[in-house]
Amino acid sequence: MKRTLIILCLLAWSSVGYSQILISLLLGDKLNSDKLEFGLDGGISFVDLRGISEAKANGTFNLGFYFDLNLKNPAWMVHTGVIVKSTMGAKHLDVYPLNNPDLDAAFSGGTIERRLSYFDVPILIKHRFKNKFTIEAGPMVGLLTKSFDVFTQKVKDKDDLTYKLNVKDAYHPLDAGLMIGLGYRLMGGRGMNLGIRYYYGLVDIMIDDTAPNVYNRALYLAFGIPIGGVKTAPNE
Repeated sequence: MKRTLIILCLLAWSSVGYSQILISLLLGDKLNSDKLEFGLDGGISFVDLRGISEAKANGTFNLGFYFDLNLKNPAWMVHTGVIVKSTMGAKHLDVYPLNNPDLDAAFSGGTIERRLSYFDVPILIKHRFKNKFTIEAGPMVGLLTKSFDVFTQKVKDKDDLTYKLNVKDAYHPLDAGLMIGLGYRLMGGRGMNLGIRYYYGLVDIMIDDTAPNVYNRALYLAFGIPIGGVKTAPNE
């Protein structure tokens, strides 16, 4: 029943159509074991671009799957997986010329929302306390899949005029940085995980060496749902 509800929610979420997620759901029972916990990981992200003074944090959704691999000491594990839907960027950026007089006139005084879509892979060392809290830290690397600047302007109503520009060629295909997090497991055993994570990008994402350095950063409010049979965690 739990798996059916999750699949229905995913199908209703029109922005997510990734076959990896559906395959992960179907294979959940086979992937979970006493030493490995597998599940879905998602939530809300507040993303920003360090290095652009006018940039404002933008709220987005993220979704992926995770693996918690237990080490010899049951209190320690490796947390990894793939955030399939991960959008970095920012909003309220200043408008720049589009080399088109009509477009430049239409969006004069408007703003830009920058959307950088990645496949992100965290590789975190995670420590689990007996009070169900966890802490984690480690690197995260990302592969850029698409990037757009969305120009917006008000004509009659707020942001009723938009123009979407593909800017992927302006950004490096790879990103990397550090992530830290704090989590809590509900109901013990292999119940739902709640967590907060912060990502601090260390790679200048701009290809143009003459442009100011720009780095991704993000605050994640995340939840994790183990898929498959409910088993007792080693130290619970």
